[in-house]
Amino acid sequence: MVESVNVIGRGRVGSALAARLDERGIPLREDGELALLCVPDTAIREVAQGLSPGPGWIGHVSGATPLSALDPHERRFSLHPLQTFTRSRGPEQLDGAWAAVTAETEDARALGFEVAELLGLTPFELADDKRSLYHAGAAVASNYLVTLHRVASELFAAAGAPPEALDPLMRRTIENGFELTGPIERGDWDTVEAHREAIRGVRPDLEPLYDVLAEATARNPAPGASKAGTSALCRPPSSLRS
Repeated sequence: MVESVNVIGRGRVGSALAARLDERGIPLREDGELALLCVPDTAIREVAQGLSPGPGWIGHVSGATPLSALDPHERRFSLHPLQTFTRSRGPEQLDGAWAAVTAETEDARALGFEVAELLGLTPFELADDKRSLYHAGAAVASNYLVTLHRVASELFAAAGAPPEALDPLMRRTIENGFELTGPIERGDWDTVEAHREAIRGVRPDLEPLYDVLAEATARNPAPGASKAGTSALCRPPSSLRS
């Protein structure tokens, strides 16, 4: 059982973790048995080197940074909360989220899982050499969702439609388990081509993005797509093959 933690860095992630630990009655002390680095990725190595190795543990919460950044410390692990954080909210941001734990020993793995569960996270093990691939997936799911929302909002605004009307649509897509609907699922390539022409007329710079997304959607049908739709998905029009 973790008895005390030194949360180093109180940004968006660090403040939420510290608040949750405080809720759970874990003392937050500079001499805590676990030093948890919640600093920017570029600062992890420098901060770790500035801490004297001792009998305690050290961990970082970065998704992409390898454990070697914690050298020369040997009692180490990483715990990455798979969540997006904002300063306007508190420790409830951790509720229902998962956490990637990377460790080199069974003791480190056990401690990482214990801390994750203490924070209210569901832990899973992640190999150190797979961190960049894992983090790329997380970036696509979170960061690029922001980009897609911005692009869709710009198209709505150009059409005279209220961009805020997109929010319930995006939430329902998630609630429906990301089940694919719409023209590509139906194999309606005439509508897809009409989309491209309309975008070309008002925002030609966005047409390549639409094409990439359409092609990726056609080549990777979602589980549960209709048989007819899946057949059509595999045959994008020549305009998207060039």
